[in-house]
Amino acid sequence: MFLAKALLGGGGGGGGDLVRGLGGLLGGGGQGAGNLGGLVGGLVNLISEAAAQYTPEQPPPPRSHFINVEAGESEEVSQFRRLFAQLAGDDMEVCATELMNILNKVVARHQDLKTEGFSLDTCRSMVAVMDSDTTGKLDFEEFKYLWNNIKKWQCVYKQFDTDQSGTVGRVQIPDALKAAGFQLNEQLYQLIVRRYSDKNGSMDFNNFISCLVRLDAMFRAFKSLDRDGNGQIKMSLEEWLQMTMYS
Repeated sequence: MFLAKALLGGGGGGGGDLVRGLGGLLGGGGQGAGNLGGLVGGLVNLISEAAAQYTPEQPPPPRSHFINVEAGESEEVSQFRRLFAQLAGDDMEVCATELMNILNKVVARHQDLKTEGFSLDTCRSMVAVMDSDTTGKLDFEEFKYLWNNIKKWQCVYKQFDTDQSGTVGRVQIPDALKAAGFQLNEQLYQLIVRRYSDKNGSMDFNNFISCLVRLDAMFRAFKSLDRDGNGQIKMSLEEWLQMTMYS
């Protein structure tokens, strides 16, 4: 098992063993009011059209005590749980800085990713969109959900970084997002390119993962509000701001 080496290690080499364990896992986001209202409505409509095309994985369950091991939990998950306990520290949660340190130690071991790593701002955004109880940190289930997505999406990134330049080119971005599970319309693709790409329209690993984490979170939020499944939701401007400001 890829986590076994990390968990069997002890003493001064524990930090390196933890990173190797996670590395194995990886290898496997008046007039002014009227204009604002129109913008919000337009964004909701865009999300509504795309939401029907994407089915996110089951989101993390409500927070429960860390030691409550689920019945029938696999050995892999049990080992991941013990590994998380070593990473998270006494509070059994991971903050943005801790997440950045973990991720960057792991990606540094994967030279084929050709990335300088994740920025603190990206990790803050990741924590925010995964932080269901707004504590500013990720518990075990939230971290596991995020980690599984990163593990899956880094494979997509490497698949579409065909020239091994460390970026996914503008022309390839739509196909890369489709391969990651997101069927979007052209207008959304253009918005994503403007937000997450460099001046040439290319997207590096940091921004690619940040974009997908954000998309996943937005679709999960939409589907949770679309209770009758008709592809439409209704919310006030205050509700919209509360949902989007911490993300």
